[in-house]
Amino acid sequence: MKMIPLLDPYQMGSFSLSHRIVLAPMSRLRSYKFVAQPHALFYYSQRTTQGGFLVGEASGISETAQGCPNTPGIWTEEQVKAWKPIVHAVHEKGGIFFCQLWHAGRASEYCFQPNGQPPISCTDKPIQAKTQIDGITEAAYPAPHRLTIHEITQVVNDFRKAARNAMEAGFDGVEIHGANGYLIDQFLKDQVNDRKDEYGGSLENRCRFPLEVVKAVADEIGADRVGLRLSPFADYNDCGDSNPEALGLYMAESLNKYRILYCHMIEPRMITQFESQKTKESLLPMRKAFKGTFIVAGGYSREDGNEVVARDGADLVAFGRLFLANPDLPRRFELNAVLNKYDRNTFYTYDPIVGYTDYPLLETDN
Repeated sequence: MKMIPLLDPYQMGSFSLSHRIVLAPMSRLRSYKFVAQPHALFYYSQRTTQGGFLVGEASGISETAQGCPNTPGIWTEEQVKAWKPIVHAVHEKGGIFFCQLWHAGRASEYCFQPNGQPPISCTDKPIQAKTQIDGITEAAYPAPHRLTIHEITQVVNDFRKAARNAMEAGFDGVEIHGANGYLIDQFLKDQVNDRKDEYGGSLENRCRFPLEVVKAVADEIGADRVGLRLSPFADYNDCGDSNPEALGLYMAESLNKYRILYCHMIEPRMITQFESQKTKESLLPMRKAFKGTFIVAGGYSREDGNEVVARDGADLVAFGRLFLANPDLPRRFELNAVLNKYDRNTFYTYDPIVGYTDYPLLETDN
């Protein structure tokens, strides 16, 4: 029988994974009024296997964190309570579930901010792009408020409190969202961060706030329950860097000091959220530098997912669109079965069923 590296078990810290196929964090815009909904219970439960690892959709850490309609939060008691049955359903099926902690930063609009105030960022420069990171949805981003040093410490504390809330909701850990042109990524990238204080300028300074967040969260819930997602090569939301390899390498090496569980990086080939291109750039230097579990994401198929694990380019592979459309993706990979085709038109609609929980399982597939 042909070996399938993606189906090999893996020990991620104290978590015993039965395979290496990770449900990638994906915003689905079905959490009305920023509160996770009962239909999410079915959605995540469908995609859970015994010993499978799931990362939840981006969840706002505070009232200034949201950048899209109907994304869940994890900063209020009501939001924590709403997540509990969803997390419980994943645990009932033997899954390991992490909450992704998110702050959109300047990738937001007045309508998502308290009292209609400007969104916050490391800068006061607005995003020039006229679409969101999917390259399709129209956007008109206002000039953000440049955070003061005191305000930065408050945001660090918001991440800390959100991590505590995630544990209260029953999650097994958290993934800090430091990718895709959102707040943490805005501090990291030299095309955005134009600060003249200790949070801007040099590589070390630009990484200061992200690493303060990592330390605060690790101190709060334990480093063995913390992951970080990064996209050093990406230019989503006008958030590029002049030397992405140096940035990725510096962060990978710096994270070792905090002994966090994993680093989750997006492949250089992903020029937009959904489009890839051939490139000579590689995550391999970061993979070699980081001492914990290394997760890769970005347009992976069964074939190249197996290949990257086989050559030790990654420990785990996160799948987004394929997992979205194939709730039983590990089983389909095992059998090399035909995959359901995803419908991009329903990625970000608000329907609680269509394009969300109605993709057929293999057993019921005609």
